[in-house]
Amino acid sequence: MSEAIFSKAKEMKEEILAQLVSNEQELESFRIQYLGTKNQIKPLFAEMRNISNERKKEFGQLLNDLKQTAEHKFEELKGSVSGSANEGQAADLDLTAPPGEIVLGSRHPVSIVLNRFIKIFTKIGFTVVEDREVEDDWHNFTAMNTPEDHPARDMQDTFYLKDSTTDLLRTHTSSVQARVMTSQKPPIRIIAPGRVYRNETISARSHCQFHQVEGLYVDENVSFADMKQTLDYFAKEMYGPETKIRLRPSFFPFTEPSAEMDVWLGTETENARKLTKGTGWLEVLGCGMVDPNVLENCGIDSKKYSGFAFGIGIERSAMQKYGISDIRMIFENDIRFISQFKSEI
Repeated sequence: MSEAIFSKAKEMKEEILAQLVSNEQELESFRIQYLGTKNQIKPLFAEMRNISNERKKEFGQLLNDLKQTAEHKFEELKGSVSGSANEGQAADLDLTAPPGEIVLGSRHPVSIVLNRFIKIFTKIGFTVVEDREVEDDWHNFTAMNTPEDHPARDMQDTFYLKDSTTDLLRTHTSSVQARVMTSQKPPIRIIAPGRVYRNETISARSHCQFHQVEGLYVDENVSFADMKQTLDYFAKEMYGPETKIRLRPSFFPFTEPSAEMDVWLGTETENARKLTKGTGWLEVLGCGMVDPNVLENCGIDSKKYSGFAFGIGIERSAMQKYGISDIRMIFENDIRFISQFKSEI
Protein backbone atom coordinates (compact mmCIF):
# COMPACT_ATOMS: atom_id res chain seq x y z
CA MET A 1 0.00 0.00 0.00
CA SER A 2 2.72 2.51 0.96
CA GLU A 3 4.69 1.79 -2.23
CA ALA A 4 1.64 2.63 -4.32
CA ILE A 5 1.26 5.97 -2.58
CA PHE A 6 4.94 6.77 -3.12
CA SER A 7 4.58 5.89 -6.80
CA LYS A 8 1.48 8.07 -7.17
CA ALA A 9 3.30 11.08 -5.71
CA LYS A 10 6.27 10.59 -8.04
CA GLU A 11 4.01 10.20 -11.10
CA MET A 12 2.16 13.41 -10.16
CA LYS A 13 5.47 15.28 -10.01
CA GLU A 14 6.31 14.07 -13.54
CA GLU A 15 2.85 15.18 -14.74
CA ILE A 16 3.37 18.63 -13.27
CA LEU A 17 6.77 19.04 -14.87
CA ALA A 18 5.37 17.99 -18.27
CA GLN A 19 2.46 20.47 -18.19
CA LEU A 20 2.25 23.14 -20.93
CA VAL A 21 -0.23 26.01 -21.26
CA SER A 22 -0.87 28.48 -24.06
CA ASN A 23 -3.34 30.94 -22.56
CA GLU A 24 -4.75 32.37 -19.35
CA GLN A 25 -7.59 29.82 -19.18
CA GLU A 26 -5.23 26.85 -19.24
CA LEU A 27 -3.00 28.55 -16.67
CA GLU A 28 -5.96 28.98 -14.33
CA SER A 29 -6.90 25.30 -14.80
CA PHE A 30 -3.37 24.31 -13.77
CA ARG A 31 -3.60 26.49 -10.67
CA ILE A 32 -6.93 25.00 -9.61
CA GLN A 33 -5.72 21.43 -10.27
CA TYR A 34 -2.47 21.62 -8.31
CA LEU A 35 -2.65 24.75 -6.07
CA GLY A 36 -6.34 25.44 -5.49
CA THR A 37 -8.27 24.80 -2.27
CA LYS A 38 -9.30 21.35 -3.58
CA ASN A 39 -6.10 20.48 -5.44
CA GLN A 40 -4.92 16.94 -6.23
CA ILE A 41 -1.95 17.10 -3.88
CA LYS A 42 -4.03 17.55 -0.70
CA PRO A 43 -5.40 13.95 -0.58
CA LEU A 44 -1.83 12.60 -0.55
CA PHE A 45 -1.20 14.37 2.78
CA ALA A 46 -4.16 12.46 4.23
CA GLU A 47 -2.38 9.18 3.34
CA MET A 48 0.34 9.99 5.86
CA ARG A 49 -1.51 7.86 8.44
CA ASN A 50 -1.10 4.77 6.24
CA ILE A 51 2.69 5.16 5.98
CA SER A 52 4.87 3.23 8.36
CA ASN A 53 6.61 5.27 11.03
CA GLU A 54 10.08 4.66 9.64
CA ARG A 55 9.04 6.08 6.22
CA LYS A 56 6.87 9.01 7.34
CA LYS A 57 9.78 11.48 7.14
CA GLU A 58 10.67 10.33 3.63
CA PHE A 59 7.03 10.63 2.50
CA GLY A 60 6.69 14.09 4.06
CA GLN A 61 9.76 15.33 2.20
CA LEU A 62 8.35 13.91 -1.05
CA LEU A 63 5.04 15.74 -0.60
CA ASN A 64 6.74 19.03 0.24
CA ASP A 65 8.89 18.68 -2.86
CA LEU A 66 5.76 17.93 -4.90
CA LYS A 67 4.02 21.08 -3.62
CA GLN A 68 7.08 23.27 -4.31
CA THR A 69 7.38 21.78 -7.78
CA ALA A 70 3.78 22.78 -8.52
CA GLU A 71 4.37 26.35 -7.25
CA HIS A 72 7.57 26.79 -9.30
CA LYS A 73 5.93 25.34 -12.41
CA PHE A 74 2.99 27.72 -12.02
CA GLU A 75 5.33 30.73 -11.91
CA GLU A 76 7.18 29.41 -14.96
CA LEU A 77 3.95 28.93 -16.93
CA LYS A 78 2.66 32.30 -15.77
CA GLY A 79 5.79 33.98 -17.15
CA SER A 80 5.47 32.22 -20.49
CA VAL A 81 1.82 33.23 -20.88
CA SER A 82 2.59 36.86 -19.91
CA GLY A 83 5.51 36.96 -22.34
CA SER A 84 3.34 35.68 -25.17
CA ALA A 85 0.72 38.33 -24.44
CA ASN A 86 3.36 41.08 -24.47
CA GLU A 87 4.73 39.80 -27.74
CA GLY A 88 1.24 39.93 -29.18
CA GLN A 89 0.75 43.47 -27.98
CA ALA A 90 4.12 44.54 -29.37
CA ALA A 91 3.22 43.04 -32.72
CA ASP A 92 0.08 45.18 -32.77
CA LEU A 93 2.01 48.44 -32.25
CA ASP A 94 2.35 50.76 -35.21
CA LEU A 95 5.69 52.45 -34.68
CA THR A 96 5.09 54.77 -37.64
CA ALA A 97 1.92 56.29 -36.11
CA PRO A 98 2.17 59.97 -35.06
CA PRO A 99 2.22 60.68 -31.31
CA GLY A 100 -0.89 61.78 -29.48
CA GLU A 101 -1.54 65.37 -28.49
CA ILE A 102 0.97 66.71 -25.98
CA VAL A 103 -1.07 68.63 -23.43
CA LEU A 104 0.75 71.62 -21.97
CA GLY A 105 0.27 72.73 -18.42
CA SER A 106 -1.04 76.15 -17.44
CA ARG A 107 0.32 78.98 -15.37
CA HIS A 108 -1.78 80.17 -12.47
CA PRO A 109 -3.28 83.65 -13.00
CA VAL A 110 -1.58 84.86 -9.80
CA SER A 111 1.80 83.71 -11.14
CA ILE A 112 1.16 85.40 -14.49
CA VAL A 113 0.36 88.77 -12.92
CA LEU A 114 3.13 88.48 -10.32
CA ASN A 115 5.74 87.73 -12.98
CA ARG A 116 4.49 90.71 -14.98
CA PHE A 117 4.92 93.03 -11.98
CA ILE A 118 8.41 91.71 -11.30
CA LYS A 119 9.44 92.19 -14.92
CA ILE A 120 8.21 95.79 -14.93
CA PHE A 121 9.99 96.86 -11.75
CA THR A 122 13.26 94.99 -12.31
CA LYS A 123 13.63 96.89 -15.59
CA ILE A 124 14.05 100.12 -13.59
CA GLY A 125 16.48 98.79 -11.03
CA PHE A 126 14.32 97.20 -8.32
CA THR A 127 15.64 93.99 -6.76
CA VAL A 128 13.35 91.12 -5.73
CA VAL A 129 13.60 90.20 -2.04
CA GLU A 130 11.67 87.40 -0.30
CA ASP A 131 11.57 86.47 3.36
CA ARG A 132 9.68 84.47 6.00
CA GLU A 133 5.89 84.21 6.21
CA VAL A 134 5.94 83.50 9.96
CA GLU A 135 6.98 86.85 11.37
CA ASP A 136 7.42 88.53 14.74
CA ASP A 137 5.37 91.41 16.06
CA TRP A 138 8.20 93.95 15.83
CA HIS A 139 8.95 93.56 12.11
CA ASN A 140 5.29 93.22 11.16
CA PHE A 141 3.80 96.03 13.28
CA THR A 142 6.15 98.03 15.53
CA ALA A 143 8.79 98.78 12.90
CA MET A 144 5.99 99.85 10.53
CA ASN A 145 4.79 102.54 12.95
CA THR A 146 1.68 100.58 13.98
CA PRO A 147 0.91 101.36 17.66
CA GLU A 148 0.22 98.64 20.19
CA ASP A 149 -3.45 99.63 20.47
CA HIS A 150 -4.02 99.43 16.71
CA PRO A 151 -6.94 97.10 15.73
CA ALA A 152 -4.71 95.19 13.30
CA ARG A 153 -2.88 93.67 16.26
CA ASP A 154 -6.09 92.07 17.52
CA MET A 155 -6.44 88.31 17.02
CA GLN A 156 -9.72 89.03 15.24
CA ASP A 157 -7.66 90.61 12.44
CA THR A 158 -4.37 88.70 12.61
CA PHE A 159 -3.40 85.01 12.80
CA TYR A 160 -1.12 84.55 15.82
CA LEU A 161 0.72 81.29 16.43
CA LYS A 162 -0.70 79.06 19.14
CA ASP A 163 0.21 80.17 22.67
CA SER A 164 2.06 83.22 21.34
CA THR A 165 1.34 86.94 21.38
CA THR A 166 4.43 87.90 19.38
CA ASP A 167 4.71 85.37 16.55
CA LEU A 168 2.20 85.59 13.71
CA LEU A 169 1.53 85.02 10.03
CA ARG A 170 2.57 88.25 8.35
CA THR A 171 -0.29 90.55 7.40
CA HIS A 172 1.69 92.33 4.67
CA THR A 173 5.09 92.07 3.01
CA SER A 174 6.07 95.36 4.65
CA SER A 175 7.83 93.12 7.18
CA VAL A 176 10.32 92.31 4.42
CA GLN A 177 10.99 96.03 4.03
CA ALA A 178 11.69 96.27 7.76
CA ARG A 179 14.17 93.40 7.63
CA VAL A 180 15.96 94.89 4.62
CA MET A 181 16.19 98.36 6.19
CA THR A 182 17.62 96.93 9.43
CA SER A 183 20.26 94.91 7.59
CA GLN A 184 21.26 97.16 4.65
CA LYS A 185 22.41 100.71 4.22
CA PRO A 186 20.70 103.03 1.69
CA PRO A 187 20.33 103.26 -1.24
CA ILE A 188 17.65 100.57 -1.09
CA ARG A 189 15.45 99.77 -4.08
CA ILE A 190 13.47 96.55 -3.65
CA ILE A 191 10.16 94.85 -4.35
CA ALA A 192 8.89 92.19 -1.93
CA PRO A 193 6.40 89.73 -3.45
CA GLY A 194 4.78 87.04 -1.33
CA ARG A 195 1.79 85.49 0.41
CA VAL A 196 0.18 87.27 3.35
CA TYR A 197 -2.58 86.36 5.80
CA ARG A 198 -5.43 88.19 7.52
CA ASN A 199 -8.16 86.83 9.73
CA GLU A 200 -11.04 87.71 7.43
CA THR A 201 -14.25 85.94 6.47
CA ILE A 202 -13.84 84.20 3.12
CA SER A 203 -16.23 85.52 0.49
CA ALA A 204 -16.35 86.26 -3.23
CA ARG A 205 -14.31 89.45 -2.70
CA SER A 206 -11.99 88.61 0.22
CA HIS A 207 -9.89 85.71 1.48
CA CYS A 208 -7.80 84.89 4.56
CA GLN A 209 -4.72 84.49 2.36
CA PHE A 210 -3.63 86.49 -0.67
CA HIS A 211 -0.52 87.83 -2.40
CA GLN A 212 1.13 91.24 -2.46
CA VAL A 213 3.99 92.99 -4.17
CA GLU A 214 5.36 95.83 -2.04
CA GLY A 215 8.01 98.24 -3.25
CA LEU A 216 10.50 100.39 -1.34
CA TYR A 217 12.98 103.03 -2.46
CA VAL A 218 15.16 104.78 0.14
CA ASP A 219 17.98 107.17 -0.74
CA GLU A 220 18.99 110.79 -0.35
CA ASN A 221 16.56 113.37 -1.73
CA VAL A 222 13.83 110.91 -2.74
CA SER A 223 10.64 112.90 -3.35
CA PHE A 224 6.92 112.44 -3.90
CA ALA A 225 7.54 113.34 -7.54
CA ASP A 226 9.93 110.37 -7.84
CA MET A 227 7.19 108.08 -6.54
CA LYS A 228 4.60 109.47 -8.93
CA GLN A 229 6.94 109.08 -11.89
CA THR A 230 7.71 105.47 -10.92
CA LEU A 231 4.05 104.56 -10.54
CA ASP A 232 3.13 106.33 -13.79
CA TYR A 233 5.73 104.18 -15.55
CA PHE A 234 4.29 101.06 -13.93
CA ALA A 235 0.71 101.93 -14.97
CA LYS A 236 1.70 102.53 -18.60
CA GLU A 237 3.66 99.27 -18.74
CA MET A 238 0.85 97.31 -17.10
CA TYR A 239 -2.28 98.84 -18.61
CA GLY A 240 -1.08 100.46 -21.82
CA PRO A 241 0.92 103.51 -22.96
CA GLU A 242 -2.10 105.84 -22.91
CA THR A 243 -3.02 105.03 -19.30
CA LYS A 244 -3.70 107.98 -17.01
CA ILE A 245 -3.29 107.85 -13.22
CA ARG A 246 -4.45 109.92 -10.28
CA LEU A 247 -3.34 109.97 -6.65
CA ARG A 248 -5.94 110.46 -3.90
CA PRO A 249 -5.05 111.36 -0.30
CA SER A 250 -5.27 108.38 2.07
CA PHE A 251 -3.77 107.11 5.32
CA PHE A 252 -1.38 104.27 6.17
CA PRO A 253 0.55 104.04 9.48
CA PHE A 254 3.90 103.57 7.73
CA THR A 255 3.71 106.38 5.12
CA GLU A 256 3.19 110.14 5.38
CA PRO A 257 1.79 111.56 3.19
CA SER A 258 -0.15 108.57 1.88
CA ALA A 259 -2.19 108.08 -1.27
CA GLU A 260 -4.31 105.66 -3.27
CA MET A 261 -3.50 105.36 -6.96
CA ASP A 262 -6.28 104.96 -9.54
CA VAL A 263 -5.97 104.28 -13.27
CA TRP A 264 -8.44 105.60 -15.85
CA LEU A 265 -10.34 102.82 -17.62
CA GLY A 266 -13.12 105.02 -18.92
CA THR A 267 -16.81 104.24 -19.17
CA GLU A 268 -17.05 103.23 -22.81
CA THR A 269 -17.33 99.49 -22.18
CA GLU A 270 -19.65 97.56 -19.91
CA ASN A 271 -16.69 95.83 -18.23
CA ALA A 272 -15.00 99.17 -17.51
CA ARG A 273 -18.20 100.59 -16.04
CA LYS A 274 -18.60 97.48 -13.88
CA LEU A 275 -15.02 97.52 -12.57
CA THR A 276 -15.05 101.24 -11.82
CA LYS A 277 -18.65 101.37 -10.57
CA GLY A 278 -19.40 103.88 -13.27
CA THR A 279 -16.67 106.37 -12.31
CA GLY A 280 -14.12 105.34 -14.93
CA TRP A 281 -11.37 105.24 -12.27
CA LEU A 282 -10.06 101.93 -10.90
CA GLU A 283 -8.19 101.75 -7.57
CA VAL A 284 -4.93 99.84 -8.10
CA LEU A 285 -2.56 100.34 -5.17
CA GLY A 286 -1.67 102.21 -2.00
CA CYS A 287 1.49 104.28 -1.70
CA GLY A 288 3.23 107.12 0.13
CA MET A 289 6.43 108.58 1.46
CA VAL A 290 8.05 106.41 4.13
CA ASP A 291 7.22 107.83 7.55
CA PRO A 292 10.37 109.17 9.29
CA ASN A 293 9.45 107.07 12.34
CA VAL A 294 9.76 103.91 10.22
CA LEU A 295 13.22 104.94 9.03
CA GLU A 296 14.34 105.69 12.58
CA ASN A 297 12.87 102.41 13.89
CA CYS A 298 15.02 100.56 11.36
CA GLY A 299 18.19 102.51 12.15
CA ILE A 300 18.16 104.86 9.13
CA ASP A 301 18.79 108.59 9.62
CA SER A 302 15.51 110.24 8.55
CA LYS A 303 17.21 113.66 8.30
CA LYS A 304 19.57 112.37 5.64
CA TYR A 305 17.42 109.83 3.85
CA SER A 306 13.87 109.70 2.56
CA GLY A 307 11.93 107.17 0.57
CA PHE A 308 8.64 105.98 -0.85
CA ALA A 309 6.75 102.68 -0.63
CA PHE A 310 3.80 101.11 -2.41
CA GLY A 311 1.77 97.91 -2.20
CA ILE A 312 -0.24 96.07 -4.86
CA GLY A 313 -2.65 93.16 -4.36
CA ILE A 314 -2.00 90.40 -6.89
CA GLU A 315 -5.39 88.69 -6.68
CA ARG A 316 -7.25 91.96 -7.23
CA SER A 317 -5.13 92.70 -10.30
CA ALA A 318 -5.66 89.17 -11.64
CA MET A 319 -9.41 89.43 -11.11
CA GLN A 320 -9.44 92.74 -12.96
CA LYS A 321 -7.27 91.47 -15.80
CA TYR A 322 -9.21 88.25 -16.46
CA GLY A 323 -12.69 89.21 -15.31
CA ILE A 324 -12.70 86.73 -12.41
CA SER A 325 -15.79 87.39 -10.30
CA ASP A 326 -14.99 85.22 -7.25
CA ILE A 327 -11.60 85.24 -5.49
CA ARG A 328 -12.25 81.74 -4.12
CA MET A 329 -11.81 80.33 -7.63
CA ILE A 330 -8.16 81.39 -7.51
CA PHE A 331 -7.45 79.09 -4.55
CA GLU A 332 -9.58 76.05 -5.45
CA ASN A 333 -7.12 74.69 -8.08
CA ASP A 334 -9.94 73.49 -10.32
CA ILE A 335 -8.20 72.31 -13.50
CA ARG A 336 -11.12 73.59 -15.58
CA PHE A 337 -10.43 77.09 -14.27
CA ILE A 338 -6.62 76.94 -14.47
CA SER A 339 -6.60 75.52 -18.04
CA GLN A 340 -8.08 78.78 -19.36
CA PHE A 341 -4.68 80.43 -18.96
CA LYS A 342 -2.69 78.22 -21.36
CA SER A 343 -2.21 81.06 -23.80
CA GLU A 344 -0.27 83.00 -21.14
CA ILE A 345 2.63 80.50 -20.89
